[in-house]
Amino acid sequence: MRAGSGTPVVPTEGLPIQEVCSLLDLPAPTIRSWERRYGIPTPDRSTGGHRRFSHADVTQLQLMRDEVARGRRPVDAAAWVAAEVARPLPHQELIDELVGAAQRLDREEFLGTLASSVAELGVIATTCDVVLPAIRRIGVAWQAGRCDTAHEHLATEATLAWMHRVTVTDSGPAGVGVILLACGPNDHHSLGLEAFALLLRERGHDVRMLGPRVPTASLVTAIEGTRASATVVVSHLAVARRAALGSLVAAGRICPSVYYAGNAFTSRASRQQVPGTYLGEDFRRATDLVVAELSDLRRA
Repeated sequence: MRAGSGTPVVPTEGLPIQEVCSLLDLPAPTIRSWERRYGIPTPDRSTGGHRRFSHADVTQLQLMRDEVARGRRPVDAAAWVAAEVARPLPHQELIDELVGAAQRLDREEFLGTLASSVAELGVIATTCDVVLPAIRRIGVAWQAGRCDTAHEHLATEATLAWMHRVTVTDSGPAGVGVILLACGPNDHHSLGLEAFALLLRERGHDVRMLGPRVPTASLVTAIEGTRASATVVVSHLAVARRAALGSLVAAGRICPSVYYAGNAFTSRASRQQVPGTYLGEDFRRATDLVVAELSDLRRA
């Protein structure tokens, strides 16, 4: 599950292949091979015949790169990317309104748009189809230098305030128990985890959010103190993966169900010998998986 990933913002004239290689950490021969074999992407050419990659081209390359890293064969990844880029985002107008409010540093407008979205779509669809795509776009713009840290911070703060405001305080279904959510000991990006907590609470579960940079010993203390039925550990940085793995191993010794997610576990190789269940990147599917497994645990 990711809340802040995306493609870089590209100038209207496009980018040369060298800059795309640097942005996406892809070698030029790989990019040329994907274009030649699969038509992913098909960039325009300059008057001198050099490739110029648009924002859409860079998006396709990033999707292709990520799918190959997850273990798909390039030919299958290319077919998936072609289908994915042809699929329009739902509720694009609401996403645009949120991004615009953040760019204007208008917190009240941002929260008002969220309120309108909830009235129209409900909390779960607003979270998955509006909030998270908007936050990704804002994060991309910040990484590319197209918006200031203030814009990203306002969007994050307002989103967290909204999530806490709409959170259901129900104690959860009888017998299911507590679900603990924690970032790895060296991970501090918690917005996606907050979104997951909201979705689980909307499904009626008792969720305890431990937040960023949770030491392994503290996670163990929390599991024992709450007698948690499930624990979720998220890690987004490759350099933080080992510490998060230590938390998963420790949690697996005392907690009935252990789950993990985040960019640090995107590739198949990074998930080898990791205890627990990988949740993937789709928030709805991850929520359904945890809810279903805990329901089975309650019936057992």
